Formats: sequence, structure tokens, C-alpha cells
Amino acid sequence: MRLAADADVCAGAGQCVRAAPELFDQDDDGLVVLLAADVPEDSRARALDAVDLCPSGAIALRGHPAPPAPDTGADRLPPGP
Repeated sequence: MRLAADADVCAGAGQCVRAAPELFDQDDDGLVVLLAADVPEDSRARALDAVDLCPSGAIALRGHPAPPAPDTGADRLPPGP
């Protein structure tokens, strides 16, 4: 799993630093600085939290599978006669 951060999109809210200080910092202007692109196993939950908490969408995870779609039963046939 790898992180990506876009300082041009960053709003400087600092939520990423609060969620995962081992992975993110902020520069003098308050914009995101990525400290580690490769996410260690023990930081994965915090990395996911940081992505979820980012109000501007400036950070993203690569190589993380999308969650499965909920089972709505739409692909099942109704019971026969």
C-alpha cells in the first residue's frame, strides 16, 4: 500500500497529521508533506483514517482494494413455482 499526497489540493486542515503523524507532516504554509509513501503494516489503519478525514481529498492510497459492494440480492432469481 502506497500513499500519495497533493499539496496543490491540500487545504491545510492537518487531519492527516493528527491521524498518522508517522506518515504526514505540514510545511511552513500548513500544507501536507508526505513522510513515507510506503505504508508499514502497523500504520495501515491510521493511513486509511487520514484519507477518510482529509477534507480536500489531497491524500490517497494506491494498492488498496475497494471494499466489496453490499449484497443486495439483485442477482438472485426469485423462488420457482
